[in-house]
Amino acid sequence: MSEVGFWLITIIMLLISIAVFIVPLYFGKDQNEIATRDTLNKALFHERMNELSHEEKEGIVQDKKELEIELKQALLDDIPEKEMHAEKKPLSFMMLFPGVLLIVGLSYFLYNVYGNNQAVTLWQEAFTRLPELSAKLMSDTEAEMTDQEMNDLILSLRTQLQKEPNDGTGWLLLGRIALSNRDILTASGAMEKAYRLMPNDTDVVIGYAQALMLTGDENNLLQSRELLNRVINKDQRNIQAFSLLAFDAFERGAFDEAIRVWSRMVQILPSDDARLPMLKRSIEQAHVHMGTKKDKGKSVSVTISLAEGIIVPKDGVLIVSVHSAEGAPMPIAAKKLPLNEFPVTIDITDNDSMIPERLLSSLSDVMVKARIDTDGNVMTKKGDWFGESLPFALGESSDILINKEH
Repeated sequence: MSEVGFWLITIIMLLISIAVFIVPLYFGKDQNEIATRDTLNKALFHERMNELSHEEKEGIVQDKKELEIELKQALLDDIPEKEMHAEKKPLSFMMLFPGVLLIVGLSYFLYNVYGNNQAVTLWQEAFTRLPELSAKLMSDTEAEMTDQEMNDLILSLRTQLQKEPNDGTGWLLLGRIALSNRDILTASGAMEKAYRLMPNDTDVVIGYAQALMLTGDENNLLQSRELLNRVINKDQRNIQAFSLLAFDAFERGAFDEAIRVWSRMVQILPSDDARLPMLKRSIEQAHVHMGTKKDKGKSVSVTISLAEGIIVPKDGVLIVSVHSAEGAPMPIAAKKLPLNEFPVTIDITDNDSMIPERLLSSLSDVMVKARIDTDGNVMTKKGDWFGESLPFALGESSDILINKEH
């Protein structure tokens, strides 16, 4: 609504309110008095006519018609409309002015207090900036949009889409902005409307599939895969659809499927494409999770041996822990293994990290400690045999000799 339209509507509403206030003062009371008096006179006339009929039957009245004419004449003489209107003075404007002024002042005061006038003004200002904000979003400049500008753009788009609900491109843009802000609810709703309006547009189908995927709902995930496979059936070189399918497969633990999709992408992309190294790392990471390949850059490998004369307890366990290169007491990653024949080689990866927020791969240099726990209680160390490595780089290997006793 424009500012002119707003003021026009408020003026019309005020005029209606003033009319409700003034009209009864001029017309309501007189009309009620006239109607009441007229009704009473008619009732009296009919009552008197009944009495005359009864008296005529009893012989009291000889000339009923003459008396009836006199009653009608008396009824006409008792209608005082002209006299009442002539004697009654109309209300002056000065008498009505305070009431009118009170209605106008109270109306705008209440709107100013409870009407969110400032929010409406900001909304109107944001809407006028829609072309400017859209151009900034689409520009290739390095100037990033602020959070307030993004919120203004979303508000402007919503307003525009209220006026033009069949604008599929607008719904697509709103969905993409919501996806970038991780607003999954808005993104899925906007992408669904865009998909209904443009079901054959590849960008819309992919955007809708991505929004469904981020909801985490199993039914939505199934629908997302169907949409992406439909895109690939039409365009077998659509990298974006392949990428989303691979991401979905990796997230649900289908690492072999993710590897197949990423490998297909490697074949499609040109040999000098900047995305190839990332794809190859993703494939290696999936192999690591499958246990078919070790991630050398994010793992620790140690070969542990026993010094001569150390007797391995039957019920003991081997505890191997990775620490920062400074030798901090708290381990970053650890493994507890049954005692086997020595020497033994052990690999420790991010999967063995103690705290999810701090993975083994976050370190550049490490040192490893190995301990034979003799009583089955990892908290006690008395009588345990241990050894430790010198600091070395993550991804390399080291040897540990267990030769010291606590």
